[in-house]
Amino acid sequence: MPDPQEEDDDVNGDGGYISDDTSFYGDTDLQTHLSNLVDSTPVSTALPPAYLQFTTIALANAAATTSSKPPALYNRYEGEIYARQLDEPVSAFLERLPPRTTQLSSFGPWIFIMNPYSTARPTSEDWAKTNATGAAILADFERRRAEVEAGMQGRPAQSVTKKLNSLREAAKTAILAAARENGCGCGKWMLFPPAVDVNRVWSVVATATAAGELGGAAKVATEDGQADMAGRLICVCTEDFGDRKDVKRVLLKLGELGLAKRKSEWGQETGISYKPGKDI
Repeated sequence: MPDPQEEDDDVNGDGGYISDDTSFYGDTDLQTHLSNLVDSTPVSTALPPAYLQFTTIALANAAATTSSKPPALYNRYEGEIYARQLDEPVSAFLERLPPRTTQLSSFGPWIFIMNPYSTARPTSEDWAKTNATGAAILADFERRRAEVEAGMQGRPAQSVTKKLNSLREAAKTAILAAARENGCGCGKWMLFPPAVDVNRVWSVVATATAAGELGGAAKVATEDGQADMAGRLICVCTEDFGDRKDVKRVLLKLGELGLAKRKSEWGQETGISYKPGKDI
């Protein structure tokens, strides 16, 4: 049986494999040789292709992250005195154009504010073509409805209703498509605060619009010198009246802001309604 002491001597003694003077990194000549080898070897040959690919992707992503710019803000009314400007604080805009006293004769019928974060851009609106196409679609629906009712006489009312509902949905889809195709897909929520409260309500709408919390834009009627018995109109734009989810989102936000009320704090009927309409 080998003597354990002899095994220790093989490792640690003068005749062993590792001496007390041996460096973990090799002697000086070996270290110099390896250093020169590293300096003279291209990275592309020293590293596996997969590693280089991942490294390149990571560096490109990091560069894109650090150099990417925020999207440019947008204002279709930039330069117009009757609208908020991009470099104008909302508070300054409201002070400059309070709707209660801003005169139609000086600034026109409306005061505008854009959602500067909106990606929608105005297109040429062709309401004449939209109306003509819509009228043709409705006329076709009426013709087909008469045919269905005549051809299904004596059939269960439920069957007739199901068939007519299908025709009705098809007509609605066609009208919406025509409106979008002709640049007429926008809509608006309409508020009617009393003149005494219009500045406050408009301030809430304008602030939320500028923050990107409502629709693409909003406008409020200026003072036209007539009695404001019916309230002063404020329109909150939605970009697509066929997008029910977005239309509802804007309504719910107006509710959160305390603006979707039927009566003002003075008890006056204010009302809120929605309709497709021309771009604001």
